[in-house]
Amino acid sequence: MEAQAQISLGGVRIFHVSDCYLPRLGGIEVQVADLVRVQRAAGHEVSVGTATKGEPLPGVHRIVARMPFDLPVHPFGVGHLTRRITSARPDVVHVHAGAVSPFAWMGVRAAFRAGVPCVVTVHSMWDPVTRWVYRLLRLAYGWQRWRLVATTVSNAAAVPIRAVAGPLVPVRVVSNGLDLSGWAPPPGTPARRPDGRAEVHIVAVGRLAPRKQPVRLLRLLQAARARVPARIPMRATIVGDGPARGQMERFLARHGMSEWVSLPGRHTREQIAKVLESADVFVAPAPRESFGIAALEARAAGVPVVARAQSGVADFVADGTEGLLGRTLGDLARAVARLCSDAALRGSIAAHNRATPPAAGSWDTVLAGFDRAYEQAGEQRRAARPGRETA
Repeated sequence: MEAQAQISLGGVRIFHVSDCYLPRLGGIEVQVADLVRVQRAAGHEVSVGTATKGEPLPGVHRIVARMPFDLPVHPFGVGHLTRRITSARPDVVHVHAGAVSPFAWMGVRAAFRAGVPCVVTVHSMWDPVTRWVYRLLRLAYGWQRWRLVATTVSNAAAVPIRAVAGPLVPVRVVSNGLDLSGWAPPPGTPARRPDGRAEVHIVAVGRLAPRKQPVRLLRLLQAARARVPARIPMRATIVGDGPARGQMERFLARHGMSEWVSLPGRHTREQIAKVLESADVFVAPAPRESFGIAALEARAAGVPVVARAQSGVADFVADGTEGLLGRTLGDLARAVARLCSDAALRGSIAAHNRATPPAAGSWDTVLAGFDRAYEQAGEQRRAARPGRETA
């Protein structure tokens, strides 16, 4: 059954599907919740289907089952979601997927069964193992023929998706959304004026999980410290918490870094903004960073960013303009050392970042990007020939 409504720029009925949602707090959960809030404020009718347990929330349908470790998945999710979509008849189903998101992909299949246009946003960078898994799923289910429109958060993240999906699945880049006004320095705030002798403060923000390779960040800082003249004092603050914290604390103690590298734990957005006020350099070392919200927050706060050239951060940080980029850990260590040692370069990049708001991440741009994706998904479904496809 084909969707009857012509998708337009206003008043769209949107049904989001996400494995994880509030009250869980993670990158995807917070981003989807913010998108729901902004779309509702823009006049859209928005609801959410999720496999995450939690308190009742307006417009949130929790499709939960008793699973080990409270995993956000439902063994009969396709049927539940198909019935929900068929009865509600949204204009578009917007699915949010990470690297492995079984419930989200149940939402994709349910949308196809119900004949409703579907947009899939991939929030993560597909590594070789993930690409292999999706190639197998493509062979098993033929999802590339389901008239999907895919979006992802950066040009770097789009490359492996296009390689797997092939020409039948359009892949658009729509960045994550961020209220940039909350990160820009308040009007009249004096810029930090490094003179080559003052302490240089390096900041990183992120979950301390093994897949983020946080110990490599400590090795990077250690290598940078060895390259910076001893007359220049350095300190580093790594905001976040997670299972790798103990390993990081042992590394710091073993290498005598505890006096100048601190692990203050998880911070609120307001607390992170306060830390960035005193930051001179922000480091985002993960090679498979699909977007880099924390790096964009630092960029909006006026802080020079050091990141991987092959990550999503490169969409809003140009080498030598908003920060410095490198392809290897050694490149990043040299970039951090260069910014710590070269006060003039550090100051010029900071001045540029403070004077020029980033184009990426504004909610107006994000909403416009998804509006175009929804329209394209509607065109995809209307172009389909009924009776020729099965799910």
